[in-house]
Amino acid sequence: MRIGELAARAGVSTRTLRYYEQQGLLSARRAANGYRQYEESDLRLVAEIRTLLASGFTLEDARPFVDCLRAGHAEGASCPESVAVYRRKLAEIDADIRSLIRLRAEVTDQLTRACPGCVFSQEATDDHTDDGELRRAGAPLRQARTGRILGGLVPPLQDDRADP
Repeated sequence: MRIGELAARAGVSTRTLRYYEQQGLLSARRAANGYRQYEESDLRLVAEIRTLLASGFTLEDARPFVDCLRAGHAEGASCPESVAVYRRKLAEIDADIRSLIRLRAEVTDQLTRACPGCVFSQEATDDHTDDGELRRAGAPLRQARTGRILGGLVPPLQDDRADP
């Protein structure tokens, strides 16, 4: 298939495909007229790359997955090199989470110092969301009500998450 067809089927631009080719992630044969020709299997490679990029991986991270697919494996993650990339990425994410937790604690401390006599109440959940509210000591917790955005025209958000 030609580059335009692959781009349309993969949901990317032809420029993106040329860039992947330049980076060595895709390879195209050249027809007699000089047009790039791609195989059906290249569609799977592009899909794998796009999925990884959408999950926060880099193009360099995608290389072992693409190589694994090119080697004939059904899944790009079925090779040891791909698993190593997953493990490294998880370690990076864990480090980012730890850093964000430390940063959150620092900002909470700064907020508490900025409002002497205020209490920062927080009911944290496992998914790192909270109903934290800064209020004066002894003041009751507020119930959700119409927001002040747009003169009160924005209703409060409802929590429609399923209970665990």
